[in-house]
Amino acid sequence: MNSTYTLLDPHSPETNPPRGRCALGLMLKVPRAGASKTRLVPPLTHEEAARLSVGFLRDTAANIADACGGDPGGAVQAVAVYTPAGAEGALDELLPPNFALLAQRGDTLGERLFRAAADLFGLGYESCCLIASDSPTLPRALLTMAVEELGPPGDRLVLGPSNDGGYYLIGMKRAHPRLFEEIAWSTADVLTQTVERAREINLDVGLLPAWYDVDDAAALSRLCDELLDAPGGGDNVACDAKLAPYPATHTCAELSRLLDAAGRARLRPDFAVARARGEGVA
Repeated sequence: MNSTYTLLDPHSPETNPPRGRCALGLMLKVPRAGASKTRLVPPLTHEEAARLSVGFLRDTAANIADACGGDPGGAVQAVAVYTPAGAEGALDELLPPNFALLAQRGDTLGERLFRAAADLFGLGYESCCLIASDSPTLPRALLTMAVEELGPPGDRLVLGPSNDGGYYLIGMKRAHPRLFEEIAWSTADVLTQTVERAREINLDVGLLPAWYDVDDAAALSRLCDELLDAPGGGDNVACDAKLAPYPATHTCAELSRLLDAAGRARLRPDFAVARARGEGVA
């Protein structure tokens, strides 16, 4: 399928445009009902989950694009590392124009992450960050901090811990396969095991402030609180004002369409009980 974005080919790097110093790689699945955000079903339907996934993708991509300065030829560049191959056209108008596309390779999550990093280094980047697409309110400052952590000489690893025990970002200067081996993916042990693998190969590790992924009903409820009940606030705002949540306007608009009073009650039973009692919901 044709796409309006530049397609990167790691097997023919000479055919690609000059690369920047650091790649911010957005790891994503092309949004499709029945294949996107399935852990949110229920309380959402597959169609609702897919539409919400589009909002997540738009906001995360816009956040990354702005962190790159909007310049396709800049030192920090935006790359959508996508699956499935052949669905490039489905991303048209979902990503800002400064994005390039790189197809994911591998069967497991660990393989896809390692090969994404290896392909980005093969394209000429000096460092890369691989970023999850399910943290639409991730503060932009955390992206900037990750790039800065990778700037000084010497090999190192940067991790952005998520509140479920995984990570929303992994940044590196070399593609170390050991970082992705013997990891219990999709469990609360992912971050801890990744740090252990880094120590095994004597790799320095930098940890960013924690944030949260929206991958289950509880996290979705938290996102609603953040975007619909307390815009710009919520319990995710760190003491440091520079870590204010990203506004996530596309996600907010989609939530507003999905979650009317009946929808919120479906998502959060405690909301329905509190409403019946005339109480507020924390």
